[in-house]
Amino acid sequence: MERCYDAVVFDLDGTLLDTLKDLADSTNAVLSHYGMPQRSMEEVRDFVGNGIRRLLQKAVPGGEANPDFGKAYDEFKDYYDKHCMDATEPYPGVLFLLTELHKKGIRMAIVSNKADFAVKKLCRVYFNELVEVAVGEREGCRRKPEPDSVLQALDEMGVPLERAVYVGDSEVDIQTAKNAGIDSIIVTWGFRSRNDLLAQGADPGHMAANVNELLAYLR
Repeated sequence: MERCYDAVVFDLDGTLLDTLKDLADSTNAVLSHYGMPQRSMEEVRDFVGNGIRRLLQKAVPGGEANPDFGKAYDEFKDYYDKHCMDATEPYPGVLFLLTELHKKGIRMAIVSNKADFAVKKLCRVYFNELVEVAVGEREGCRRKPEPDSVLQALDEMGVPLERAVYVGDSEVDIQTAKNAGIDSIIVTWGFRSRNDLLAQGADPGHMAANVNELLAYLR
């Protein structure tokens, strides 16, 4: 039987990599430096998904109106660059999943609202040659849920939209797939609960609770 897809476009944080502790530790290191209140892991979990600036807007008291916001934002980028792999690791079964897809000739890309330097670094370290395109947040490309990064990744691979599927773990990913007009599968092992995802419009018939369920969709 002919497979459904030639390519899979993955979100990164909460989908392929559990990055939450490093994001929370980096956030709190910066907040501590400026004498600001610490944030819990659960707070940071709710803050992530829309890029570093949005994370800091929520974490720093007063957001961008805080006079130290700009310095805190720059310091976070520097700190996270040095500490983005302290506790980060692939979710259980992810390397098996990517290896199986690679064996079958299914091409893979990563698109993320994380800063582009961090996306490329993490992709290189954890996934090496398995993922051929990695696109993060940068100037000139609107971040998700706008479809720009998804469309760029597919263009770089030369795969038409109708031959690809998008895999993510959050409300941002649900909307990104809709905006791009691409099929999607939403995983429930990441930063949002199944109930939260359903409330945000996830299709219950296209959700995966573990790697084996996801692989069954993609074979």
